[in-house]
Amino acid sequence: MEISQESKKKIESIMAEFKCPKNFKCYKAGLDNICKAKDRGLVMYIDCLEKDPKECMFATPFGAEHFCRCPLCVYIVKELKK
Repeated sequence: MEISQESKKKIESIMAEFKCPKNFKCYKAGLDNICKAKDRGLVMYIDCLEKDPKECMFATPFGAEHFCRCPLCVYIVKELKK
């Protein structure tokens, strides 16, 4: 997936704001390892579609579902439509 320079700068800015326990492998692998998620229209969250979201520190349970609150994943899913 081709990423614009503007998006790369935004991603680097997001990455500088928090520590990722997986060392940002979703971005560093060319977005091939990004978690399964979809945009639901919430500002700060996306739907986590991973099989076992409880293992992720960014997964937030909400009823029977989980939301992802990883700033990098939220940006990638919402803005890059990945």
